[in-house]
Amino acid sequence: MTFSVAVAGASGYAGGELLRILAGHPDFEVRTVTAHQNAGQTLVSHQPHLRSLSHLTLVESTVENLSGHDVVFLALPHGKSGEIAALLPEETLVVDCGADHRLESPESWAAFYGGEYFGSWAYGVPELPVGDGKQRDALVGAKRIAAPGCNASAVSLALAPGIAAGLIEEEDIVAVLAVGPSGAGKSLKTMYLASEILGSANPYAVGGTHRHIPEIQQNLRKAGAANPTVSFTPVLVPMSRGILATSTARLKPGVTAEQVQSAWESAYAGETFVQVLPAGTVPRTADVLGANTALIAVAVDEAAGRVVTVLALDNLYKGTAGAAIQSANIALGLDETAGLTVNGVAP
Repeated sequence: MTFSVAVAGASGYAGGELLRILAGHPDFEVRTVTAHQNAGQTLVSHQPHLRSLSHLTLVESTVENLSGHDVVFLALPHGKSGEIAALLPEETLVVDCGADHRLESPESWAAFYGGEYFGSWAYGVPELPVGDGKQRDALVGAKRIAAPGCNASAVSLALAPGIAAGLIEEEDIVAVLAVGPSGAGKSLKTMYLASEILGSANPYAVGGTHRHIPEIQQNLRKAGAANPTVSFTPVLVPMSRGILATSTARLKPGVTAEQVQSAWESAYAGETFVQVLPAGTVPRTADVLGANTALIAVAVDEAAGRVVTVLALDNLYKGTAGAAIQSANIALGLDETAGLTVNGVAP
């Protein structure tokens, strides 16, 4: 069976990555692409790399244009997808790549986003440890899915095994991320200009203000933490896409490096897209470019009594579009890996 697909926000970075993957998916057919100010223009005028979809023209992002499809992917700014999703047919599988349906707490939404709260959907990180299982279980048969924030999924996947295994303390968690500017979308802002980024590393949302913090805390609570505290600092670096997340936490007394390595390996044993590297090796963002792969290294800083994790993923692929499509595959009963690749692009 072929499922008909519409993508809203198709002229943006996340929308373009969704379409790039969907174009090669054996079970999906892209029939409609929508945009706001770019409606009426051809898709390839904004996504010139998508040659196999050159027959498509962008139309308005309206409920009428999005209805009538089996699957709708929403790659819209926060506050916009919630409005549209509320009016789409219940039988349609809707996957929101924005933030509108990620948070379970209305208070957290009000504190970090503001505006109308649209409720929470099944969270689209299948490999995330949740209690004795995985988030994958909540996606089976789902009709509404919230794809993750790329930074949030990076930190959560890196630390959840330690929480679930009871090896790390939930207080004093620190994460510093090197991130590419494509995660901020195509909006024209001075801080994203090449002249500002090239040759520089630029911290932003410093001091506990980044909107992905409550999402990380929510994920770590699902893994078993009662009240995790997270200090999170992202740093823009001059690479178009990619995240290198260095996350650390205090180890509980007596925990050994061998126990740590074993816990992380066990947490992701059998997972196709989240892989733990052998002890003593670390990932690079170049290794996951263009892939639905997250690579994790874990080490123990004996002097500091902390676990140090380093996770690399492509923010547009595994961090957003790949997670959305992987979750949709699960919801529809398809092969979870359909249309997705573990192989990066090099050099």
